[in-house]
Amino acid sequence: MSPTARRSEPTTRRPRASSASQQLEWLLLVYKVPVEPSKIRVGIWRELKRLGALYLQQAVALVPNRPDVAEAVTAVRQRITDLGGTSHFFEIPPLPADQEETLVRGFRDLATKEYAEIVEECETKFIKEIEFERFRGNYTFEEAEEIRQDLDKIRRWLDKVIARDWFEAPGRDEVADWLKRCEQELDAFEDDVFEKTGGQDTQDQ
Repeated sequence: MSPTARRSEPTTRRPRASSASQQLEWLLLVYKVPVEPSKIRVGIWRELKRLGALYLQQAVALVPNRPDVAEAVTAVRQRITDLGGTSHFFEIPPLPADQEETLVRGFRDLATKEYAEIVEECETKFIKEIEFERFRGNYTFEEAEEIRQDLDKIRRWLDKVIARDWFEAPGRDEVADWLKRCEQELDAFEDDVFEKTGGQDTQDQ
């Protein structure tokens, strides 16, 4: 990257704002882990993606300079060391507006893609699952409970995406609308389960 990077343990300051731009500060992690077994590389990549890191190239990940994020990345660094790898953490000062805009757009694209995946999960799996259970007449408490757990998983997934959506990516409102629809469909299904079973377990009848 063109700006000079100061190699040090980050001070974990929050991004500074100015009238001209957000003047964000960044943290850059460059690391190397053993090639084999491959699960090591995949595991580190997965941990950083869960944090919301933007990969600039292989084994080079960028995150905003936030205390909570820096602490989490430090934990990943320790894991890299424990696995026999090496890493370097750089504090990147505010970038020119055009470069900052490019990075922010990259982070927003990541979050937007995840919001779209949640919408797809609601539309093509959750709603279709209820329709399928209605089709086969599987009106049982056990099935309703299983579907309820699926909805809870989607909500937890959304919470994680929101936590790493630092730049208010588009798509969150659409997810909220779909979750509302999923809740309504599930409530209606549970009502039908109650009506058809009389509130009793079928195996006890």
